[in-house]
Amino acid sequence: MLDSRLPLALNGGGLEWPADGDIAVFAPSMDVDLEGIPKDRAEIIQDFYPAYAAWSARDYKSSVSAGKRYAAAIVCLPRAKVEARAMIAQACALSEGVVVIDGQKTDGVEGILKAMKARVTVHGPVTKAHGKLFWIESAAADNFADWAAGPELTEGGFWTAPGVFSADGVDLASALLADALPEKMGKHVCDLGAGWGFLSAHVLQRQGVEAVHLVEANHTALECARRNVTDPRAQFHWVDGTTWAPAHKIDTIVMNPPFHVGRAAEPQIGQAFVAAAARLLTPQGHLWMVANRHLPYEAELKTRFIQVDEIGSDARFKLFHASRPLRKRR
Repeated sequence: MLDSRLPLALNGGGLEWPADGDIAVFAPSMDVDLEGIPKDRAEIIQDFYPAYAAWSARDYKSSVSAGKRYAAAIVCLPRAKVEARAMIAQACALSEGVVVIDGQKTDGVEGILKAMKARVTVHGPVTKAHGKLFWIESAAADNFADWAAGPELTEGGFWTAPGVFSADGVDLASALLADALPEKMGKHVCDLGAGWGFLSAHVLQRQGVEAVHLVEANHTALECARRNVTDPRAQFHWVDGTTWAPAHKIDTIVMNPPFHVGRAAEPQIGQAFVAAAARLLTPQGHLWMVANRHLPYEAELKTRFIQVDEIGSDARFKLFHASRPLRKRR
């Protein structure tokens, strides 16, 4: 983790911060310790809402995106290679001082280190806790302009971006769910964990829909959704889907819930989405959901809904229709 390697780099490892100016920290995990970075100089760049909210609660200056020049920058590598390179390119373009790269082996840090060494002089690395930290000087920044990447139009006609779920095109599970949706879905529909808006685009083709709420924690994904879903009935919410609280109950929810933050499957995330759906729906509301076949959601669905049916499946995915959410007794 960053907090195990950064102090070593700063205390005898050769890394020094400029005397003044803000230091951008790109995509740090929400619980990392930023020891070694003056709090009044740190600016967290984080577009994942739960992490953004956590850093703001710790009284750090937090921004959804970087929009100015910085004295220095740190990039905490994400898993996706294209996203990682794009983040490095952006940090290089905006930093007037050193650009620090930190990541775990499982996040591809060794491949990034090798690629950067082929272009510029790299300082470090500091190796500890199954990861590496290294840095380059600002004079080398122009060497990574070709790594820049952002939202782009896919062959299928949808906008996506590096690091967004299903960035290469339509997710097969979502496509399976879209084909199973009924013609009538009620007036108020929510796409919980909407991503770049594929399911919402299909929902808006159904009869009688007056509003579709696209609820998504990844700000970049939601910005792509704004380009993909231009119907005036669409409403966009950058928020944690498990805690979102609309003004009125929802008639129907569709979702292909996330099931991991790191590499390992974390079924509790999808289970939290099921619980949120039950909370958000009207007493006669409906949930339409797709999930990977190996994930154990049936018990949670039956705990939260009176009626639960598996309505289809293939070798990889299963479809559920749940209705009439159970309310907790007071």
